[in-house]
Amino acid sequence: MREQPAATGSKDAPATTWKAPSAGERLRILRRTKTVAILGASNKPSRASYFVETYLLADSDFELWFVNPNETEVLGRPAYPSLAELPGVPDLVDVFRRPSELDAVLDDVIAVGSPVMWMQLGLADEAVARRGAEHGVTVVMNRCLKIEHARFHGGLHLAGFDTGVISARRRSR
Repeated sequence: MREQPAATGSKDAPATTWKAPSAGERLRILRRTKTVAILGASNKPSRASYFVETYLLADSDFELWFVNPNETEVLGRPAYPSLAELPGVPDLVDVFRRPSELDAVLDDVIAVGSPVMWMQLGLADEAVARRGAEHGVTVVMNRCLKIEHARFHGGLHLAGFDTGVISARRRSR
């Protein structure tokens, strides 16, 4: 997404502009991240959050905190009912929630003081991103944390699987 210029002379003009973090900025976010709260964590293997959780547990150094009010445990680890009940402030909140809930999620991210709100594939709301920027929250939209991590930390197959090989050349069949 491109930076949205503020309109002049309109009372509906956004107070700030929002610019999508570049690849370099996303890499810097990942490098400084130690703790990740997965909001919408699930024990169901059919859920995208489960795929991301299992990858991050196996292939990252992140400390993961699972957030789901309907679970007491996810993948053998404690699940917390809300961001407010986490054992600390997460460096990054990875969001797996309905688009209609993003505004409320941002309120929670701001309230706990997390510096990054990362919206998974299919989730984007520029008004939420602008409001996040106004409150000092870096917002990443429509990006998969697992895919970005694998892209920056090893090989990534087109299907999203970590191959361990960094190459632009196709393998022969």
